[in-house]
Amino acid sequence: MATARASSGLAYPERFHAAAAYAGFAGGGGGGAISRFQNDVALLLYGLYQQATVGPCNVPKPRAWNPVENSKWTSWHGLGNMAPAEAMRLFVKILEEEDPGWYSRVPEFTIEPIVDVQMHNPKPEAALESAAPNSIPFPEPKTISTENGSALETQDKDVVMEGLGSIRNYDHWTAPSVTRQHPKPRYEHGAAIVGEKMYIFGGNYNGRYLSDLQVLDLRSLTWSKIEAKTQAGSPESSSTIAVSPCAGHSLISWEGKILSIAGHTKDPSETVSVKEFDPRTSTWSNLKTYGKPPISRGGQSVTLVGTTLVMFGGEDAKRSLLNDLHILDLETMTWDDIEAIGIPPSPRSGHVAACHAERYLLIFGGGSHATCFNDLHVLDLQTMEWSRPKQQGLVPGPRAGHAGATIGESWYIVGGGDNKTGASETLVLNMSALVWSVVTTVQGRVPLASEGLSLVPCTYNGEDFLVSFGGYNGRYSNDVYVLKPSHKSDIESKMVDGPVSQPDSVNPLFISPNASRDVEPEIEATTQDGKIREIVMDNVDSAANIRSEETSEKLLEALKAEKEELEATLNKEQLQTLQLKQELADAENRNSELTKELQSIRGQLAAEQSRCFKLEVDVAELRQKLQSMEALQKEVELLQRQKAASEQAALNAKQRQSSGGMWGWIAGTPPDRSDS
Repeated sequence: MATARASSGLAYPERFHAAAAYAGFAGGGGGGAISRFQNDVALLLYGLYQQATVGPCNVPKPRAWNPVENSKWTSWHGLGNMAPAEAMRLFVKILEEEDPGWYSRVPEFTIEPIVDVQMHNPKPEAALESAAPNSIPFPEPKTISTENGSALETQDKDVVMEGLGSIRNYDHWTAPSVTRQHPKPRYEHGAAIVGEKMYIFGGNYNGRYLSDLQVLDLRSLTWSKIEAKTQAGSPESSSTIAVSPCAGHSLISWEGKILSIAGHTKDPSETVSVKEFDPRTSTWSNLKTYGKPPISRGGQSVTLVGTTLVMFGGEDAKRSLLNDLHILDLETMTWDDIEAIGIPPSPRSGHVAACHAERYLLIFGGGSHATCFNDLHVLDLQTMEWSRPKQQGLVPGPRAGHAGATIGESWYIVGGGDNKTGASETLVLNMSALVWSVVTTVQGRVPLASEGLSLVPCTYNGEDFLVSFGGYNGRYSNDVYVLKPSHKSDIESKMVDGPVSQPDSVNPLFISPNASRDVEPEIEATTQDGKIREIVMDNVDSAANIRSEETSEKLLEALKAEKEELEATLNKEQLQTLQLKQELADAENRNSELTKELQSIRGQLAAEQSRCFKLEVDVAELRQKLQSMEALQKEVELLQRQKAASEQAALNAKQRQSSGGMWGWIAGTPPDRSDS
């Protein structure tokens, strides 16, 4: 477990030994690693090493014909009477500025107290005898073992490194050994840092909302569960009833307390609620707010800006996506509904937000019900105007459910997914330049490539860390991962009439005496009085050497220009590739929507065809009925004609009978009286 870094003012002898071994000055693992540095850095490290281990330079100056030895002597001699402890501190500081992750790559080694580096010290013992009286002895190191008995690291007796200090690797995720009962796996929970503890509240597990409150001690890396109470009325009257289970809420650390804002619950309220947890009393309380509170929601972003909370977007209880903007003043607990100008982000949830320079609110990613986004929006909190700036570097792909945390001007993005796969890369956005870059990439389906995980920044022993917990990528996680970001110093060694840097394959400390040019760097060192002074080497260049330097300078400048051109071309190609991927994804989305629409139209056509078939059957039946009616009509007409003919025949017969009655009477035939 690492102690505080030398750049923060603490340079322990063991760390100096490790740095010397890594740089190639001490035995057991360095082996010429100093060749990775340029001439000025290499000479400066050499002088500081000699000053720290031997003391002030008391050896004669080499002859001018040996420019390398002359430059090394000048580097050491120029440090004057600097204290060995100060030289030790500067040695480690410069090494960390040049190679921030060196300590994580130091193999197991055996430190030798003094190693002669081609100077006029034939015996290390003699160098020790000539050391300055104020040089400090190296304390005896000891080994700290982990709980399973394995050796963890070697460190000073007076310094015990623990907790997050055990993380050595820079820019790589590490799963530290965490003790005691782990919390239940979950995602869409909330996380916040108070002091040296990380608090986890709520979340979703197997479709059930959680309400437990867990705390991870970052010093001992142990979990514990808090039996929180709910305050009702006055602080004296409290009950052991837990707060309502929720997920998709936001947890904010504020003045030593934790605020829980919004979130999905089983029985949602109409408006957003704000709860407060006091770690000192382990008590939850509901905070009364004023103004017009937002409607209840989950999956929103809540960002602390000064003394206000800025809430954007989310998904309400009816699964309607939102893109509204609200601000809660923490001093007056008053909500304000903001109507910003410009084009806001589209409605979404599962996005992340960050604040830059206490003025600009950045919104990245998120998703709707059908797609995920990778757009970046900026809200100027002074003018309340939205904008969508152009992103630089390797623009991330679409994602939702990711987590974000800021350290200085760096905004780190972890996890998330695009409904197909989880995002495996850890990204960082320089919020001043809006330039994206990849910090590291994880392999396989680890929790860091999942949705709904939490990410919080914290400072431990003067160093910055990112702590991730939970997530879901096919399985629920309760793992803890830690990343130690590297911070490359902006302060670099400068030179007066600076020399030409040699290629990395050449070790400037071991150049042949017949070298064609001299090494003339300027070295900046801290004296005992804490003042910075310049040490300029003797100039023994010949005219031929100057011409050689000019030729080398031109060659290096040409190589540098070609390298920059190739890098620019590569970045352009990568950007075009990302744009093509984005266009392809958009085309696939449009194709999917058109396919769905086509299937819907086909279904409608099938229904219409069925309806037409039914109508045709009905028409056929009606035609048959019509034909039957025509036959019946003809039959009726025939019967009518037959009836008329019968009636006419009967009438005729009756008339004949009437006209023949007299002749029958004369003939003696009596008339027929049947009709009378």
